[in-house]
Amino acid sequence: MQVIVVAAKPATDQDWLAEAAAQVAQQTGAQARVVSLDGLDLEALSPLPRSEFAADAQAAAEAVAAGIRATGIEATAETRPGTIVPGILLYAEEQNADLIIVGATSRGRVAQRLLGAVPLELVSRSRRPVLVVSAP
Repeated sequence: MQVIVVAAKPATDQDWLAEAAAQVAQQTGAQARVVSLDGLDLEALSPLPRSEFAADAQAAAEAVAAGIRATGIEATAETRPGTIVPGILLYAEEQNADLIIVGATSRGRVAQRLLGAVPLELVSRSRRPVLVVSAP
C-alpha cells in the first residue's frame, strides 16, 4: 500500500480520524493525502460565500494532516471546491489511492434517509476500498 486518501469533514474536530489514518499508514508504510471539500455545488444558491465553506474545509484538512504528521507519517492536505462524494472519488483516482479512509456519519437515521450519508455513498460508489472509522 502506497497512498491513503483521508476524507476530512469540514468544521469538525476529527483527531480520532487522524489517529486511525496514522495507524493504518504506519502498518502499511503508506503516505497519507488528506482532502476536504467545501460541499458547494453552486455558490449562487448558498447563504454564505464559498470562501466561508472553503476556510472550514481547509482548517479540517490541515488539522487531520497535522495529527497524522505528529506520528511521523508523511501527510499532505488539500482543499477542493464542489460536492463531497464525487470530489473525494475524483481525488482518490488522481492520487491512485490504495484506500480511502472516512469518518462515520454523525447524522441520525432520519437525517441519513433524507440527506444521505457520505460514508455509505462512498462505500457504494467507490472502485477503491473504503475504511469507515467511527468516533470513539
